[in-house]
Amino acid sequence: MSPHRKISLAAGVLYLLTFVSIPTLAMYGPVKGANYILGAGPDTGAIFGGILEMIVALAGIGTAVALFPVVKRQNEGVALGFVASRTLEAAGTFASVACLLTVVTLRQEGAGAGAVVTSHALVALYDRLFLITQSLMPAVNAVLLGTLLYRARLVPRVLPLLGLIGAPLLVTADLAVLLDLIGRTSTPALVTALPIALWEFSLGVWLVVKGFKPSAITALYSRTAGVDNGSLAPGAAAR
Repeated sequence: MSPHRKISLAAGVLYLLTFVSIPTLAMYGPVKGANYILGAGPDTGAIFGGILEMIVALAGIGTAVALFPVVKRQNEGVALGFVASRTLEAAGTFASVACLLTVVTLRQEGAGAGAVVTSHALVALYDRLFLITQSLMPAVNAVLLGTLLYRARLVPRVLPLLGLIGAPLLVTADLAVLLDLIGRTSTPALVTALPIALWEFSLGVWLVVKGFKPSAITALYSRTAGVDNGSLAPGAAAR
């Protein structure tokens, strides 16, 4: 297996791994209940959901780190921006998970009615952190990586186009949620998130099954090699 095939396979697997947190929509249901902190019962679902989200956060960073050696040859600044945006998204995800797990801890320690307001505040903070990280940041990621892949032609152009088209739709929906025009789990919000989800899932599948286009890899490395050689050629500094 060539080094570039290993890179595409690793990135594809990590992209698919970012979908393991989908069940948290149901797992977090009880924690977000108005009187959750006063009730009794197992907290396994919430704890397991938190673990899944942390796995997704780390996998997200992994996708950017895995792809960086290749996509930096198209544009290193944009490639660094993609790594940064993925890292920022992961940091926000960890912070949001800490909010819900704190609610679980308050319940386990029997904080009682005096902590109900605190638990509601933590749940609200989770929702806002989710909105600006796991919802908004994928749009930023799509613009950065989508631009790199579209220009380098490393994958079929229809794939990054999905991300580039879906990004403004997702940002618009997030702004509507932020302004309380629609709910975070409303039909419009879910529909506008589909193009980005399809972009990331299809990219993951393509990278696992097919990998990068060999012709695009050759062209990309030839072009950058030519630039490097030109910069070292006699008289290049003067030019």
